Amino acid sequence: MSFKNRIVYVTGASSGIGRSCVRAFAGRGARILASARRLDRLEALAAELRKSAGTDIHVFALDVRDRDAVDAAVAALPSEWKNIEILVNNAGLSRGLSPIHEGSIQDWEEMIDTNVKGLLYVSRAVIRGMVERGRGHVINIGSIAGHEVYPGGNVYCASKFAVTALGRALRLDLNGTGIRVSSVDPGMVETEFSLVRFHGDGERAKKVYQGLTPLSPNDIAEAVVWCADRPPHVNISRMIVMPTDQASAGLAHRR
Repeated sequence: MSFKNRIVYVTGASSGIGRSCVRAFAGRGARILASARRLDRLEALAAELRKSAGTDIHVFALDVRDRDAVDAAVAALPSEWKNIEILVNNAGLSRGLSPIHEGSIQDWEEMIDTNVKGLLYVSRAVIRGMVERGRGHVINIGSIAGHEVYPGGNVYCASKFAVTALGRALRLDLNGTGIRVSSVDPGMVETEFSLVRFHGDGERAKKVYQGLTPLSPNDIAEAVVWCADRPPHVNISRMIVMPTDQASAGLAHRR
C-alpha cells in the first residue's frame, strides 16, 4: 500500500517513538501532521524532513491533556490537512516508580491525563472525520505494561491497561465503518521514557538499559508502518514487540 499523499497524524512527535514514526512515514511519501508540546523540536524536525526528503509536513504545538485545545487544533487545521487517514496516538509518559501509598498524586494525574484522557480527546476529534469519509486507521502506542503489572508500575500500568481496553472498545465501536484499529505495544525502548519517569535523573535512567540491548524507537516505527501497510481488509489488532533480552515486563537478561 502506498502512503504517497496520505495524511498521517502523529502525536508526541518531538522525540522518541513519535519522531521515528514521523520519519518512517515521511520516508514512504506520506504527508505528515505532527504535534507535541515542544514546538521548537517539531520545527527542527520539519525543516530536516523538508530539506532531506521534500516532505509535506505541518507541525503545531499541542498538549493532548487540554481537551479544548485538542478540539480547537483539529478544527483549525487548514482544509488541505483535514482528511487524516492514519492517526498514531503516541503521546504518553510515565512518572515515578513508587508504591501506591508513597506515590505522587501529581504524577498520577499527569499519566492518566496524558495516556488515557489525551488519547481519548485526540481520537474523538479525529475519528469523526474518518467515519464521515468511511476510511481510516487508528494506531495506538501501548506497552507491555498494558498486559502485565510490575512492582512500582501501578498507575502507569493502569493507564496502559486502559489503552488496551480502549483499543478493543474502538474496534467494537467502529466495526462496519471500514476504519482499522491497531495497537503496537513495546517492551523496553531506549528513549527519553526513563529520563521522564525519574524526573530528569540521568544516572538512574541509564541503569534501566544497562547490560542488555533494548529496542530502538526506529524498531517500533517500523512495526507501526508495517501495520499501516497491510491491505485494507487486514487489521493487525495487537502487536507486542519485545527486545530479545526481555521475557516479560519484569524479567530481562542482563550481561
